[in-house]
Amino acid sequence: MRQATKYIDPLIDFAFKKIFGSDPNKDLLIDFLNEVFRGRKHIIDLIYNKNEHPGDLTNEGGVIFDLLCTDDNNDHFIIEIQRGKQQNFKQRALFYTSRLISDQAPKGKRSEWGYNLTEVFLIALLEDSVAGDFPEGQFLHDICLCDRDTGEIFYDRLGYIYIELHKFVKRSGQLETGLDKWLFVLKNMSSMDKIPGYLRKPVFEKLFNIAQFTNLTKEEKMLWDNNAKHRWDNKNVMDYAINEAKEKGMKEGMEEGIEMGIKEGIKEGIKEGIRVAALKMKEKGLPVQQIAEIMDLQLSEIEKL
Repeated sequence: MRQATKYIDPLIDFAFKKIFGSDPNKDLLIDFLNEVFRGRKHIIDLIYNKNEHPGDLTNEGGVIFDLLCTDDNNDHFIIEIQRGKQQNFKQRALFYTSRLISDQAPKGKRSEWGYNLTEVFLIALLEDSVAGDFPEGQFLHDICLCDRDTGEIFYDRLGYIYIELHKFVKRSGQLETGLDKWLFVLKNMSSMDKIPGYLRKPVFEKLFNIAQFTNLTKEEKMLWDNNAKHRWDNKNVMDYAINEAKEKGMKEGMEEGIEMGIKEGIKEGIKEGIRVAALKMKEKGLPVQQIAEIMDLQLSEIEKL
């Protein structure tokens, strides 16, 4: 595969792990996480735990890091960071964080333990939407346990932060915060030919140097090619499935609707076409939220199909 850009795409699994997944580069991950916490936490060090699971590079499985972090108050907390496409995200998030909590229990007798739990956070960079009634354009969601009626926080030592990258649409001239710059780089670095002036700071200079294709070893280039090819093949298959579902759905819907009369039939045919297309996408395994966005439908409508 011919490398068409100067920098590898950091959102492809191999690149994400190379940039963020090794001890020599943990300063990059620390800087990114501190921006994600937006002042609530200030990490000064982190350790990659042994149960780190990098995902399967051949199956676009996403990347998962299990991190033990220390902040500037010398408090310790656990972060699990995920990147990738996540079906059943909420259920998976609860499962992973429950595991991180339960693993803290001492082996054997627990009578003297007192349930002194370390804080646990799950941070996810997602390429698909997560179902929820959120303001349009909101790309960062910071979730905690709170009282349903008053909004008062019930427990602040467990949190879920997820970022819907496709909703981050700021341009270079609109970047206001450090997090804005990080997300802009993650989405756009593979299309750049040099580091822009507004990103001239040590952390980004190091990032761009690591991500430069010519700095990869021969083995890394092979991994990159295989991982990138698989990602692009998956995208082509998905695009084809979506277009095919739309075409077949609209055709079947129009044929059914026209039987009801020309004017009313066309109107009903379009509605039926959208419904049939959505059903075909659902049968092919597309996430419900993604179908809703493509077909401009409510989640409840799709769930009833």
